[in-house]
Amino acid sequence: MTNQAKDTMMKDLRFDKLAEVIIGHSTRLQKDEKILIEAVDIPEEMVIALIRKITDVGGVPYVSVKQGKIVRELYSAVSEQAMKLAGEFEAARMARMDAYIALRGSHNIAELSDVPSEGMKLYQQLWWEPVHINIRVPKTKWVVLRWPSASMAQQANMSTEAFEEFYFNVCTLDYGKMARAMDALVQRMEAADNVHITGPGTDIRFSIKGIPVVKCAGEKNLPDGEVYTAPVRTSVNGTLTYTAKTIFQGVIHDGIKLEFRDGKIVNATSDKIAALNKVLDTDDGARYIGEFALGLNPYITQPMLDILFDEKIAGSFHFTPGGAYETDADNGNRSKIHWDMVCIQTPEYGGGEIYFDGQLVRKDGLFVTDDLRALNPDHLLEK
Repeated sequence: MTNQAKDTMMKDLRFDKLAEVIIGHSTRLQKDEKILIEAVDIPEEMVIALIRKITDVGGVPYVSVKQGKIVRELYSAVSEQAMKLAGEFEAARMARMDAYIALRGSHNIAELSDVPSEGMKLYQQLWWEPVHINIRVPKTKWVVLRWPSASMAQQANMSTEAFEEFYFNVCTLDYGKMARAMDALVQRMEAADNVHITGPGTDIRFSIKGIPVVKCAGEKNLPDGEVYTAPVRTSVNGTLTYTAKTIFQGVIHDGIKLEFRDGKIVNATSDKIAALNKVLDTDDGARYIGEFALGLNPYITQPMLDILFDEKIAGSFHFTPGGAYETDADNGNRSKIHWDMVCIQTPEYGGGEIYFDGQLVRKDGLFVTDDLRALNPDHLLEK
C-alpha cells in the first residue's frame, strides 16, 4: 500500500470517529430530527461522513456549503438589503431545524480583517443575531468546530501533520470522563459568592452569586472543556491583564488590559487601543462582562488565535466583554458583542491564583483542593 493510500485510509477513519462524536455525543441526534450542516472550506469527505452518520440514526441531513473568500465579498459589499434578505432566508431555514453543525475551515485566519466595519455591523445585526442568537442558540441542539488547516498549524507552531493529529485527539477525547469530573467544580461555583483572581498585572474581584453554572464537555463545541457562569453585572472591580493574544473580527490584539469599576470597563489598553475601544463602544453592554469561565482541556496548552481552542486551554480562564448567555448563565447584560478574551495562568505565562470565597482553588493553572484535582491534566489523560 502506498503512503498516499495509507494517509487516505487514516483520514477516513478519523473522519468517521469525529462524525460519531458529533452525532452520537454532541447533538445526540434522534430519528426524524432535521439537522443542518454548515460547511465552510471543509473537505467534502467530512461532510459525507456526517451525512452517513446522520442517516444511520434516522436523522434528516441538510447541507449548506460556503467559501471564506466569497463570504468576505458578501460582507464587504455593505448592502443592507442583501444582509437583511440573507438573514431572513437563513432564519426561516434555521427555524425548521432540530440541530445544527458548523464546520469552519480557513486558509487565512485574517480573511475578514479588511471588511469595512459597517459591513460587519450589518452582518451582526441583520444576519448573525436573527439567525444564530435568536434561533440557533436557544432553539436547536448545536455544535461548532474549526477545521484543521496549514494556517492553523502555523498559528500553533506545529507541522501540518502534527497539528492534524492533535486536532483529532483533542476533538475525540473521553468527554464523558471530563463531564463527570466537572461536577465538583460546578458545585463549588454554584455555592460561591466572591471570586478573587490574582496574577501578573491582575487583581480582580467579583461575585457569581445566584448565576447558573454550566459545564461544557463536547455538547456545544469541539474541542471542548470549560465550566462557565457570569459575574453579577455591576460587581466587577480591579484590573485584568490577559496573557494570550486574541483575534476579533479578523484583527489580532495583544496585551489587552482592562480596568473595571462597578462592573464597567473604564479603561482599556492593548497594542491596538483604538480598535479595541471601538469594539467596546459598540453598545452599552460591550463594556460589561457577560461570561466567566475556567478552561480545562488537557490537550490544549497554548494559544493559537482560534477561540474555540484558546478558551479551553488547561489552566486558563476567560472573562468576556459583551452579552451573557440568556438561556444558560444570564446576568442581564445585553450586547451585540461577545468577545472571549483569555488569561492563561500556567507558570509559562506568569502563574496566578483563583480564590472562591477566600479559599484558594487553583494556583498556577492546577487545582489544589481534593475535590477538584480530577480536573488537572494528568488525571484527565489517565487511561
